[in-house]
Amino acid sequence: MKAILTKVAVAAASLFILHGAAQAGQQDFTIVNKTGYPLKHIYVSESDNEKWDEDVLGRDMLDNGESFELSFAKAEKTCKWDMKVIYDDGESAVWQDLNLCQISKLTLRWNKNTGVTSANIE
Repeated sequence: MKAILTKVAVAAASLFILHGAAQAGQQDFTIVNKTGYPLKHIYVSESDNEKWDEDVLGRDMLDNGESFELSFAKAEKTCKWDMKVIYDDGESAVWQDLNLCQISKLTLRWNKNTGVTSANIE
């Protein structure tokens, strides 16, 4: 069990590097919160992973109008990723099969008429 936990910890550490990394991967992208509400958690996992990796936000909240840059290790080759955001009230939104090799920015917006969170891809 300890070996599995160590492997998971090493994999998570090698996938996500804090903003400003010199050896950035081609999957790096910026999340812009234009939902009108704070986001409490952001999870990004390989699309073929059945579980969510750790919260990549690494801080208390991503307030409305703020952005967050997510950087990957240069050695990371996977392009297809899933993303889940959780609002401060516990509501969530999920996107699957995001090709992060072709995305540089995701602007999240919430439509109060439909109750749907969308992501504008750039």
